[in-house]
Amino acid sequence: MRYLVPTLIAVAIAAAGAGRAEAGRGSHPTGTHKLCSTKQVKTGKKTRTKKVCKKVPMFSGHNADRRSLRTEPLEKPSGDIELTNFNDEVLKVNIYRPDGSFDEDALAKLDDMFRCKRSNEVRAVDPRLYEMMSRVYDHFGAKRITLVSGFRFTERDSSRHHHASAMDIKISGVTINEMYAYAESLDMGGMGVGLYPTSQFIHFDYRAPGEPSYRWTDYSGPGSKSDKPAKGKKKPAKDKGKPKSHTKPTRKTVS
Repeated sequence: MRYLVPTLIAVAIAAAGAGRAEAGRGSHPTGTHKLCSTKQVKTGKKTRTKKVCKKVPMFSGHNADRRSLRTEPLEKPSGDIELTNFNDEVLKVNIYRPDGSFDEDALAKLDDMFRCKRSNEVRAVDPRLYEMMSRVYDHFGAKRITLVSGFRFTERDSSRHHHASAMDIKISGVTINEMYAYAESLDMGGMGVGLYPTSQFIHFDYRAPGEPSYRWTDYSGPGSKSDKPAKGKKKPAKDKGKPKSHTKPTRKTVS
């Protein structure tokens, strides 16, 4: 029954009109970003390297073309995930039981890893994200995934992070462009995929029912409002040992 909870929440959000897109209709950075690259320029018999810079929007996004969405069914992933989070905790689990159903204990451990870094609140995350994470893990050679941000209790309600249906991730040794391209190939509709070149991570989310798939690039750097601790509060201290106690979700609604 646990896997039904995020779906029911998403339906309620859509009905209330609160399920706005993470980057499409919500607030996003304005202004421009200086983007530089190099190219080879031939002058006479000599070839020299020239630096070329241009200004691009800090944020740019668009609805995904329906024709670009995946039409073939997704294969079931191995279920394996190795993950580290903002607190340097490491978890290795398989999200499935031997019969192929979700392992509730594994999902609960992942929910804990996905907790809000500002408030330590924990929510039952949409398990489809964990399946996507396992696909990413399988595809890129079982390399440990770094969770940059998961659930955000203090985020605006238009954010899919606030509804525990989004994740920001990166993998050491894998470029974000490779991850972004693979993420797009998994979208059968209703997904958001964002590229963050400055902070070097990608964003996955599941939209509220009826919302189109969305793509965006955001050059804003780390230290966004959602990642900063509330005024007068400190971020949780890093502790490589046993995690400090934090608020657990009420799991009476999940079986």
